[in-house]
Amino acid sequence: MEFGFTEKENALRKEIREFIAKELPPGWAGEGGVNEEYGTDKGWAAAKAMAKKLAAKKWLTIAWPKEYGGLGASHMEHVIYREEMAYYSVPGVDMGVGGVNWIGPTLMIFGTEEQKKKHLPKIATGETFWCTAYSEPEVGSDMASMKCRAVRKGNEYVINGQKVWISGGHRAHWCWMGVRTDPDAPKHRGITLILIDMKTPGVTVKPLLNMADSYANCEVFFDDAHVPVENRIGEENQGWRYIMTALDFERTAGIDLTARAHRMTDELVKYCGQAKRNGRPLSEDPIIRNRLADLLIECEVGRLMCYRIAWMEDKNQVPNYEASTAKTLGAELGQKISNIGLDLMGLYGQLEHGPGVPIKGMLHEAYLYTRGDTIAGGTSEINRNVIAMRGLGLPRG
Repeated sequence: MEFGFTEKENALRKEIREFIAKELPPGWAGEGGVNEEYGTDKGWAAAKAMAKKLAAKKWLTIAWPKEYGGLGASHMEHVIYREEMAYYSVPGVDMGVGGVNWIGPTLMIFGTEEQKKKHLPKIATGETFWCTAYSEPEVGSDMASMKCRAVRKGNEYVINGQKVWISGGHRAHWCWMGVRTDPDAPKHRGITLILIDMKTPGVTVKPLLNMADSYANCEVFFDDAHVPVENRIGEENQGWRYIMTALDFERTAGIDLTARAHRMTDELVKYCGQAKRNGRPLSEDPIIRNRLADLLIECEVGRLMCYRIAWMEDKNQVPNYEASTAKTLGAELGQKISNIGLDLMGLYGQLEHGPGVPIKGMLHEAYLYTRGDTIAGGTSEINRNVIAMRGLGLPRG
């Protein structure tokens, strides 16, 4: 048996690479990931411009059904597209945070026809950008403990509370948000999922400076913000179910993490072939060669995990613990590569991107921003619980 891509899939990868070589903004470094894309005005301008170009080719929503503005591509074709975009750090691929990857697909399942008609076309054409609001100051991995309160009054919900670590919140037009609607119900059963226009009176966004020196994340305050009931997704107090579906969609994007890790490793291999120690290239040191080989092997393992998820989806199987496995490996691999890279580069690894800086400062940025990769979208600890219980059949601790 031969494992490989079809002619159509290989042709798509070739076309994507040619597009990237032609359309990627001149001088775009991209090594900062979301820190550059959402955290700087230059990065955000590049993201919006690129989103329009991707939308024109219907690549922005490549795997969406044609009736919703996509190409109806297979899941494997979608993974190939995401892999190439992430490897080359192309901005504007997800319409803010989650618009394409999990908000749109979840809307297709649980949204009303009016909600689909209102939001899906604008995501597909690159007109609206989204953020996702689950976390709160005292609510992280135990997401069902969220306290941000929504009280129904007639045809509206009145929302009060706070959300935090909202990636791209200061850039978004709309927010996909979990709120507490029944404080007396068991915590998983009193949550409702609501769509909020970020221009709604009573919504205040405050960008947060992170340790990568970027304003990529925000805290958002709600002070008597009135939201129409028609913005609710599905049934009241059933939001946990919809959020879990969205998280499954989010975690299947582990190829983004693996592709970024692969790019960093490839750049590190090039660096070690050029940089010298005691008159010899670093790559001639057998210990360094072994460390680099191990990293590339892990990158390949991560890719195969993601390809397997796409294969499952194309067979109409729903990945669950498989997505958590790929996400955890990809997130932790990025941290491992940045740690090893800084060790090999020494003081050069501490330089930020700029003229003459080795690897464009990629490892310096990655060392800082990959701290968050093992938290966002479900911490490694939570994902390991998913793997243990749903993958290995172990009892709940």
